[in-house]
Amino acid sequence: MAYVAPVRDYRFLFETVFKTDQYSHLKGFADADTATVAAILEEAAKFTEEVVHPINISGDKEGCVLNPDKTVTAPKGYKEAYHALTEAGWTALSGDPQYGGQGLPHFVNTAFSEMLSGASSAFGMYPGLTEGAISALTAGGTQAQKDLYLPKLISGEWSGTMNLTEPHCGTDLGLLRTKAVPAGDGSYRISGQKIWISAGEHDFTSNICHLVLARLEGAPAGVKGISLFLVPKFLPDADGNPGERNSLECAGLEHKMGIHGNSTCVMMYDEAKGFLLGQENEGLKIMFYMMNNARFGVGLQGLAIGHASLVAANQFAKDRLQGRALTGPKSPDKPADSILVHPDVRRMLLESRALIEGGRAFLTWVALQADLSHVAEDEQSREKANDYMGLLTPVIKAYLTEKGLKVTQDAMQVHGGSGFTEHFPASQYMRDVRITLIYEGTNGVQALDLVGRKLPSKGGRALQSFMGEIDAYIAAEEAGSKVPAYIQGLKATKAKLFEGTMWLMQNGMGNPDNAAAGSLDYLHLFGLTCTAYMWAMMAKAAQAEIDAGSDDPFYATKLKVGRVFLERILPDADAHLAKMKGGAEALMALSDDEF
Repeated sequence: MAYVAPVRDYRFLFETVFKTDQYSHLKGFADADTATVAAILEEAAKFTEEVVHPINISGDKEGCVLNPDKTVTAPKGYKEAYHALTEAGWTALSGDPQYGGQGLPHFVNTAFSEMLSGASSAFGMYPGLTEGAISALTAGGTQAQKDLYLPKLISGEWSGTMNLTEPHCGTDLGLLRTKAVPAGDGSYRISGQKIWISAGEHDFTSNICHLVLARLEGAPAGVKGISLFLVPKFLPDADGNPGERNSLECAGLEHKMGIHGNSTCVMMYDEAKGFLLGQENEGLKIMFYMMNNARFGVGLQGLAIGHASLVAANQFAKDRLQGRALTGPKSPDKPADSILVHPDVRRMLLESRALIEGGRAFLTWVALQADLSHVAEDEQSREKANDYMGLLTPVIKAYLTEKGLKVTQDAMQVHGGSGFTEHFPASQYMRDVRITLIYEGTNGVQALDLVGRKLPSKGGRALQSFMGEIDAYIAAEEAGSKVPAYIQGLKATKAKLFEGTMWLMQNGMGNPDNAAAGSLDYLHLFGLTCTAYMWAMMAKAAQAEIDAGSDDPFYATKLKVGRVFLERILPDADAHLAKMKGGAEALMALSDDEF
């Protein structure tokens, strides 16, 4: 079943809801006017639907192959699609113009990235990992390193990876053993094993630039003694061309539940030549630029796969004839009605749509904050946007992947038995989306990060600012709103978020287990509040278009979908608050032997 890119929805968000043209005076936004972005969206849809999506199912079935010489061959069509991607300039969309990028705002690249990942999540991971490497190199590289590597990475001529995990350590990076030894010439010798390295080896690019966490001899124990190194597969010569082969290799490919088209590698480093990024023992600080980029990207990936699975489920439901409507036949000339006549099928499809459209708005809004954190006119605005990015990154990652899984699960249910076979795409989407809840920090870790680090950061400044913004929006809209149900829904949900926050402050300080036990429900409550804010803005924008005389059915449909959000999804806030306030006592009551 064909993938359909969400062009119309993105145009609505850019042009009508967030009115991105209002920022045209800011750096980068001048080239992102409505007409230009509309053209980009159309071309992005054409590329992802016609070039990328056709290799999605075949790539899943074929997978990657580790050759005897330790190189990896990707599925058929991947190399050609990647070269088409780079030749069309898609990898350079939001890259720094100083290094050959097009300099467009992040929100534009976010739309393209969702389409790319929705068309084929495994394929989309290759350029996605490179974006993370670019962010780390931009933050921690020397000028010479940036001049050498960034043009190649931004153009897609070279690709990048992140190497964190080792067989004995995943989330607890303080346990890592990969070592770095000064070589005496300004470089270092890197030795160790890294696992689960996405895009660690492939046949697309002339070089692969690995960003590797390692520990110098005598470095402090734990995370305070970690440094970050750039370790290229081929050592560039004086002209920047790939030269001598470095002493690193792919020792194996992981056999995975999904994302088969992406090469997930075991990487071995045997005194490989590497170059320090930033200062010694400050590697984790720089790596967080890459990790935060990746966490945003994983939230996007969960949403993208959810959208793709919903497209397939909608198409299936329209075509599948099964049973009759309880109120009488709707297609009496056919042997049965389509399954769209059944309220429970509609429930799954419409709840999924409400989650995806609300999540897409949330993703876009946060992408705009990323742009404003760099180019807003005054320091206060840049600081506020940067605070939002820090606060909301774990919410984006965890909430959108949890909802992406739910949407994908419901899409399989809509397919019925057909979804459990490989004749339809539902099973691949289910297998592909499941990893998003795990990698780049499990969702439980994201919840702990939100509660333990992001809420109290800088005296709670980001949280206070975010809640203050919602309060101000409610105060401005409540009296004369044309969509009062959305304002009241947002107001009630934000009040529950505030109540949950106060509970954490009162009950988590004395017993940290209480905070940990309620952290994921708190994150869901936060995600619901953010999505309610987005739906309030979307409903206002849609109603304004209707009131202005538009006869485009898109706006009326948007409000119908929004009603599903209000009536069938937003009530979950009560359950999350109640579970959170239950504390840790029941969870901690069993002894280890009772498990």
